Amino acid sequence: MPLQVSDYSWQQTKTAVFISVPLRGVCVRDADVFCTENYLKVNFPPFLFEVFLYAPIDEESSKAKIGNNTIIFTLHKKEVAMWDTLSVSGADKEMMQRIREKSILQAQERAKEATEAKAAARREDQKYTLNVMMKIEEEERKKIEDMKENERIKATKELEVWKERQRKAEEQKRFQRKEKSHQQEKQIEEERKKLKHKSLTRNSASRNLATKGRNSENIFFEKLKEDSIPAPRSVGSIQINFTPRAFPTALRESQVAEEEEWLHKQAEAQRAMNTDIPELCDLKEEEKNPEWLKDKGNTLFATENYLAAINAYNLAIRLNNKIPLLYLNRAACHLKLKNLHKAIEDSSKALELLTPPVAVNANARMKAHVRRGTAFCQLELYVEGLQDYEAALKIDPSNKIVQNDAEKIRNIIQGTELKC
Repeated sequence: MPLQVSDYSWQQTKTAVFISVPLRGVCVRDADVFCTENYLKVNFPPFLFEVFLYAPIDEESSKAKIGNNTIIFTLHKKEVAMWDTLSVSGADKEMMQRIREKSILQAQERAKEATEAKAAARREDQKYTLNVMMKIEEEERKKIEDMKENERIKATKELEVWKERQRKAEEQKRFQRKEKSHQQEKQIEEERKKLKHKSLTRNSASRNLATKGRNSENIFFEKLKEDSIPAPRSVGSIQINFTPRAFPTALRESQVAEEEEWLHKQAEAQRAMNTDIPELCDLKEEEKNPEWLKDKGNTLFATENYLAAINAYNLAIRLNNKIPLLYLNRAACHLKLKNLHKAIEDSSKALELLTPPVAVNANARMKAHVRRGTAFCQLELYVEGLQDYEAALKIDPSNKIVQNDAEKIRNIIQGTELKC
């Protein structure tokens, strides 16, 4: 049973009570202090100090100071008054037990309230921290979006400048072609005049010769003249039979005329060989063929030597600029080298040559749209890129790779619109 401490001292004022309790050589760490508005206890085994206070105190503002083997309590009264005694008088065991239990419940309630207040304060701190982080992230996101928008505007301006430059180049080419055509017409007219003059001179000489012959009445000359004129050719006809071309298309959907026109254009392109190029002087005969150069460029592309492949395609295009696959393959090389504007230009030129749109060139047209759309997307011009991908899907709706890429572009566009 603990020993009750009775040699304590206390003093009071109208607003406070001061209690001094000796620790009697006990270590400070072993002292347990418990205080409520009506109850004060100090447990430092084997000693116990317990007081059932005369009137309630404010335990929140009350203090305890431990030093020199003594605990000094400063208890602030709730009501300004002088106490008759420190502890309540006439308290029996039942009353004291009731006060103890009530004090413990009050202490538990205070501890619970303090825990809840601490948890609420922690939640408020977390909420404030989260709001600050969200604000910082929003500012960073806005900064990134502004940078992306500036880059998109810059790329759009560059594309517009490129388009304007292309338009001017096309106008210059048309003007040059017109001048060349005018010069050719002038040369043809001059040649026609020369031929007409020669014909008139020849006819005049023939008439003079005939007059001279008639005057001399030379029978041998007449015979010689008859022998020099060849006999007329005999009339005949040559039958030519062509193998009919079979188009695997229903009659109601037939595009025979368009395909024949496209094949005719391709045949003309194959025959349009320009051999007045200095670079061809040291090449073998087979190396001057655009098809051979195209195959060479394809081989170099497969070995990832994209610059050499572009050189091969460039020479092939100089030999024959009417083959669309040369532009299409050169666009693939420019994509690998990130020459995006040139890739767009070559893809557009390939689509221009792949006319009319028939089944024979469907795969090439699909590739041209995909490559141009890829270049637009890498320039962050996603709307233009999606238009090319959708055009490719119209040609080959079952292509899963193109479908997936088009869906990704749609998601990017929708995400951008939502963020804005």
